[in-house]
Amino acid sequence: MKAVLYDRYGTPDVLYVSRVPRPAPARGEVLVRVHAFSVNGGELAARAGRVRLLTGRKFPQRTGLDFTGEVVALGADATGVALGDRVWGVLPRTSGFGSAAEYVAVPAERLGSVPGALDLVDAAALPVATTAITALRDKAGLRAGERLLVRGAAGGVGNAAVQLGRAYGAEVTALARAANLGFVRDLGAHEALDHRAVSPANLGRFDVVLDTAGTDLRTFRHLLNSGGRMVTIAFDQNRPAASLAYIAASAVRGRGRVRFFSGNPRTAAFDDLARHVTEGRLRPAVDTVFPLEETAEAHRALEAGGVRGKYVVRVV
Repeated sequence: MKAVLYDRYGTPDVLYVSRVPRPAPARGEVLVRVHAFSVNGGELAARAGRVRLLTGRKFPQRTGLDFTGEVVALGADATGVALGDRVWGVLPRTSGFGSAAEYVAVPAERLGSVPGALDLVDAAALPVATTAITALRDKAGLRAGERLLVRGAAGGVGNAAVQLGRAYGAEVTALARAANLGFVRDLGAHEALDHRAVSPANLGRFDVVLDTAGTDLRTFRHLLNSGGRMVTIAFDQNRPAASLAYIAASAVRGRGRVRFFSGNPRTAAFDDLARHVTEGRLRPAVDTVFPLEETAEAHRALEAGGVRGKYVVRVV
């Protein structure tokens, strides 16, 4: 099968399409024919070598984390899915990357059913929305009438958070690039501000802050009301040790703990996602669709910044 590989850390130019053995599903796994996947910030960091303590030095390495597709084979004891099912999923953290390929073997418990009316390419923009659901509903406990600030509001998780915040009845303030302010307003933001032009000191106070950048955490934590909650899904990749140490220290110092987590969804999370889509709370936001052979271009585009939603790569 075709898959996207790289033989060294570096710029998007290190990515190439090659042929590798098609995986066979192990016990409890299913084989999915991939229709599309999206490009996420974690994959850029891995490819660039910024997290090589985790990814190691063994090459070639793979890229791609989430995916949509069709179930084409079942391993022994795989339950909850059937041949021909349209599914979406995210590879478990223990598996690393590898969804940028024609086929992927994945535990059945890491899949969910894509709503029937949703195109599989458009649907590839949504698996990361499980992170926004978990962040706002489960980690922050966002309630109707509260003030929500979303950093990186035009990105993959951010655009979902804007939509969900509005659906949950919060007053949503979105930070994004100037060119994307209209986009995030259309998603439901009550107020959209250029993150480069506004000072955090002039934003006011918030009940919940959702951060997708990982930088300046101390500054944005200070915007919390009494009883406020801050959730981040990123850390400062230029200062990882200091950033993670600050997140840990926030649990015992000062007002408002910074809750950090990395999305690792299972079927129940995808069931929640499907309900949000069918009930009209969430819609996919696809910026550009690239063919598999142009995965490097998709990486390059995301690194350049300014994405509106997700860059999606079509496999079939």
